[in-house]
Formats: sequence, C-alpha cells, structure tokens
Amino acid sequence: MTAAQRRARAKAEFEEYMAACPTQQLMATLGNKWSSMLLLRLADGPRRHADLARAVPGVSAKMLTQTLRLLERDGFVARTITPSVPVQVDYALTGLGESVLPLVEHVRDWADRYIDDVHAARSRYDAEAADGGR
Repeated sequence: MTAAQRRARAKAEFEEYMAACPTQQLMATLGNKWSSMLLLRLADGPRRHADLARAVPGVSAKMLTQTLRLLERDGFVARTITPSVPVQVDYALTGLGESVLPLVEHVRDWADRYIDDVHAARSRYDAEAADGGR
C-alpha cells in the first residue's frame, strides 16, 4: 500500500468515526446558529412560532422554521397543532430537550464569563501572525 493509499484509508476511517461520533452528532444540532437560542427561549414554556420570532429578532422566518424542524427531528422540541381559525401551532421542549438545557445554559454562562478572555487571546494571536510570528 502506498503512502497516499494509507492516507486515503486513514481519512476514510476517520470520517466514518466522526459520522458515528455521538458528540459530533449532538454538536451538529447544538452548534447550529439558532438552536441554543431557541432551546433557551422554550425553557419558560410552550411558545408559538410568532412568539419565538419576536423573542429571537435576528432569525428569519425561514431559519426559524428550519431550526425548529431540526430540533423537532432530533427530539428536543415537540410541535402541537390546535385546529382553530387560524390554526395554532405551539412548540415546547420535550423531556430530551429539558435534559439538554442545563448543558446549553452552562455553555452560555461560560461564554458570558470568558468571552473577553477569548477575544484577548484572538487579538494576541492575530497580532503575532501579523508580525510574521506564525
């Protein structure tokens, strides 16, 4: 086997591992730009689509719908349709969604506490890189 074949094989094995990795699968959902924000907004109880749109003003209607579908597909959010005129659709955390909430809250709290340190580290790194140190 040539070196290139070994590298290709190692790459394929690693990609297979990453696709099956539970942490990577979870982070694909939680790392979505709007997922954690919506989970935190649903922590207070069920909300309608329009309520969520107002609670997260930066999200477009399309991205809100897509993210809610992603969260529903992964079992974090349940959608309830109430027949009325107009039809009422509510979103709420499931048991699984409630169980991941402490993790999301912990990440949010960590970020609030340490983001200035992260920004300082980036600035130092960028300054060193600009000076040819990297």
